[in-house]
Amino acid sequence: MADFEVLSDNRTFGGHTRFIQHAASSTASPMTFAMYEPPQAQSQRVPILYWLSGLTCTAENFTVKAGAQRFAAEHGVMLVVPDTSPRNTGIDGEDDAYDLGSGAGFYVNATTDGWRDHYQMYDYVTVELPDLVKAEFNVDPERESIFGHSMGGHGALVCTLRNPGRYRSVSAFAPICAPTESGLGQKAFRAYLGDDANTWAAYDTHLLLETATDCLPIFVDQGADDEFVANLMPEKLKAVCADKGHQLTLRMQSGYDHSYYFVSTFMDEHMSYHAAALKR
Repeated sequence: MADFEVLSDNRTFGGHTRFIQHAASSTASPMTFAMYEPPQAQSQRVPILYWLSGLTCTAENFTVKAGAQRFAAEHGVMLVVPDTSPRNTGIDGEDDAYDLGSGAGFYVNATTDGWRDHYQMYDYVTVELPDLVKAEFNVDPERESIFGHSMGGHGALVCTLRNPGRYRSVSAFAPICAPTESGLGQKAFRAYLGDDANTWAAYDTHLLLETATDCLPIFVDQGADDEFVANLMPEKLKAVCADKGHQLTLRMQSGYDHSYYFVSTFMDEHMSYHAAALKR
């Protein structure tokens, strides 16, 4: 058995919403994640749907605000929601800004002094956390999908593009599509990956799509009134998909902003999208 502690367990739509902490080797720190175990998991293996959250979020934001458990129960899907960074590591400057350090791991493996000792979030969300979930819970290890919001939308797309054939489906709400060119990415990439911008391309969706040969259909909802849209750059995602022939559904949702009010409004459609792929 893995060494983990269930911090809370609440009955939800016939299943269980749990917050779990464990000692993560990839980040050399305690990590907390949320999971929703649907009622179907009592009698059969269920597929896994990972949610990656955005800047400043913990595992709690999505779990409390998105309303996803109802749909996960209907479809028989396990939700797994990691934190967005290690916490309280003692790195200088870790808690000084909302867009660097705590709550801002950007789902990369840091290579610079200090940060590389703990900020290995790419390995955490693609290797260590999935290994724990598959070992300890009644899930089907061959059926995984992934989605996320903002920084987490960036993470979901990058994880998919870097692991062709791994996930059954991918979607995103307001993803950071070109972090190497965006104020929402450049600061973090420079801190975590160093000054050589050539190394940043490994974590940039629009650059990865330039050379991708095995690309899942991409489903994105973007608030047309999102205050961050200039830094999210959905137009770059649209352009590269059109140029390279990748299948993209990009819906600009009139009147919607960047918040969980927006996310929760379209959550049922994203859950249905992933459930269909996971049941195939």
